[in-house]
Amino acid sequence: MTTVALLADAPALLPATGGWSQLIANAVVIVLMLHVMLGGCAYSIMLERKLSAWMQDRVGPNRVGPKGLLQPIADGLKFILKEEYTPGGVDRTLFTLAPAMAMIPAMIAFVIIPWGGILNLDSLPFGLAESWGVAGTSVQLAGASINVGIIYLVAASSLGVYGVALGAWASNNKFSFLGGLRASAQMISYEIPMGLALLAVALLMGSLQPYDIIAQQQSTAWNILQQPVAAFLFYACMLAEANRAPFDLAEAESELVGGFHTEYSSMRFAMFFLGEYFHLITGAAFFSLLFLGGFSINPIGGLLPVGWDLPMTGGLVAMLLGVGVMLAKTGLVVAFGMAIRWTLPRFRFDQLMKLAWEGMIPMALLVLTATAVVVYFGAQDWMWLASIGCIGIIYLVEPWMPRQPNPNHKIPMLGSKYSAPQPGTAGADLGY
Repeated sequence: MTTVALLADAPALLPATGGWSQLIANAVVIVLMLHVMLGGCAYSIMLERKLSAWMQDRVGPNRVGPKGLLQPIADGLKFILKEEYTPGGVDRTLFTLAPAMAMIPAMIAFVIIPWGGILNLDSLPFGLAESWGVAGTSVQLAGASINVGIIYLVAASSLGVYGVALGAWASNNKFSFLGGLRASAQMISYEIPMGLALLAVALLMGSLQPYDIIAQQQSTAWNILQQPVAAFLFYACMLAEANRAPFDLAEAESELVGGFHTEYSSMRFAMFFLGEYFHLITGAAFFSLLFLGGFSINPIGGLLPVGWDLPMTGGLVAMLLGVGVMLAKTGLVVAFGMAIRWTLPRFRFDQLMKLAWEGMIPMALLVLTATAVVVYFGAQDWMWLASIGCIGIIYLVEPWMPRQPNPNHKIPMLGSKYSAPQPGTAGADLGY
C-alpha cells in the first residue's frame, strides 16, 4: 500500500478519540511514563557500568543489594548527602537554574511518544467501561496527540543547550566557559543534519503525526529499511545532542577538567547527569518511533501477502504487548549507544565539527533530495532502492572530496624501534 493510499484510509485506521476519557488517559500516561523514565535514568547508569565492565572483562557493581541492583539507590543517596558547594564568584541565580534548564526539556519532550496503540475501552475488565460511562470509545496511549508531534519533540529537546550554556557562563570558570562554547557549537551544528534526516522521514510518511508514522510503517516497512542513511545520521546526531561519547567534547577531562559542569556538586551535578540520560532515553524512544516502527513487531509486514503485526487499535492485552515492545526497543537503542561509548575513541573538536559540516550535512541533503524525487514520482515503496543509490553515490564521491593534511602523522623519535629517525639526524648517523 502506498503512502497516498494510506493517507486516504487514515480515518479508518485511526479512530476518532477525544473528550474527557482521552484527557484522563493522557494524564495517566504522562504520570506513569515520567516515573518509568526517571527509574530508567537511574538504572541506565547501572546498565552502563555493567555493560562497560562486560566489554572490559571486569565485574562491575555487584555489592549493593542482590546482583548490585540497589546500586542506583546508593548513588542517589551519595549525591543527596554530598555538600552543595557554590563557588564565590558565580552568578547564583543562573548557577542554580542551569541544571533544571538542562533536564526539564527532555522531561517535557517525550509526551508525544506513542507507547502503545489506540485502546478500545470496551476491553476493560469487570465492566469498567459501562460503569465509567466510556463504552464505545477509544483512547490513544500517549501523553499528547498533536498534528506537529515530532516538530514539538525536536523543538523541546533543543532547549537543553540553554542549560549547558547558562551553567558554563554562570560558573565564572574558563574551563566551564570553553565547555559551554563547545556544547553550543556542537548542538547547533548537529541539529542541522538531524533536522534534514527528520524532514526526509516526514516527507516520505506525508505526516508529522506520530500515529500516522507508525501506521504507514506497518503498511510498508520500517524506515530503517527504507531510509538506512537517514537512520544512521539521526542516530549519530542524537548521540551528539545528548553529549554522549564519542561526541562528549564539552566535558573532555583531558582538556577541560570537567567541562561545563566543573564547578557543580551534589544534586545540581546529578541533574546535569540525569539530564544526559533522560535525553538519551527520549532520543531512543524517538528513534524507535521514526525508524523501528514504534510498537510494530514485523519490519516488512506491509510487503508480504499476509503480514501479521500488532494492531493499531485493539483490546487491553494487545495494547500492553505494544507498550512492552516499545519499551524493549527503547532499551536496546539505549544499550547500543552505551556500547558505542565504550568502543569508539573521542573525536578532536575540529574533527567533530568537520564531520557535521563536511560529512553529515551533505549526506543529509542527498537523502532529502532522493526522498523528494521518490515522493514526486509516487514510488514510496521503492525508497529502499533510492537509499542504496545514495550509499553508492557517497562511496563513489568520497575519495574525490578535498582533504586536510593529516594532523596525526607519526613523528620520528631518536632510538625508537617503532619509527626511524629522519635522514641527516644524529639517530640516522648512529644507525638507529
